[in-house]
Amino acid sequence: MVIGEDDTLLREGIVRLLAEGAFEVVAQAADADDLRRKGLAHRPDLLIADISMPPGHDEDGLRAALEVRRQRPSTGVLILSKHYKEEYALELVSDGADGVGYLLKERVGDVDSFLQAATRVADGRSALDPEIVARLLGRRQRASPIAQLSPRELEVLAAMAEGKSNGGVAAALQINQGTVEKHVTNIFAKLGLDLTETDHRRVLAVLSYLRTT
Repeated sequence: MVIGEDDTLLREGIVRLLAEGAFEVVAQAADADDLRRKGLAHRPDLLIADISMPPGHDEDGLRAALEVRRQRPSTGVLILSKHYKEEYALELVSDGADGVGYLLKERVGDVDSFLQAATRVADGRSALDPEIVARLLGRRQRASPIAQLSPRELEVLAAMAEGKSNGGVAAALQINQGTVEKHVTNIFAKLGLDLTETDHRRVLAVLSYLRTT
């Protein structure tokens, strides 16, 4: 795993959390250029990067992470940001949500959730911050099939976006798994997501509104 964060204290804190969670951090970077070099050189399962990094303090970290993923598609990318910006989420998942994640930095304080997100992305799954999912859903409800979903179905969809299984959704929402399965089936039907051999309907359900501008 490679970590890119220019705030030394935060970077060291993230490294310590990951080490305690049995992750191996092979390299750290304090600027985007170094992050790009180390991400390509070490071929990590997961690259965690701050969006805003030197030298430009703009989107340098995101750009470096996306470049690493372009050249090393097997590397999962988990982006951390102080603030939510829709365009960042859209760009990150533009080629699919497998192996990508976007969390607000405040989520790092929830150690279990942070480590679970890191694990999901490293395993090739997705991890989108619940607040980001909620805001994206809110922006596009009127213009997309998402508007057809009931409030409970939206809650289920948001939990799915965090990478939770049906059992995990049931536990999070305190409902039984059979009810979750019915909601998931309804979500797929309302979004027009038919079963195919190659498409991942759980991911497509979350991303169906992301691709609508």
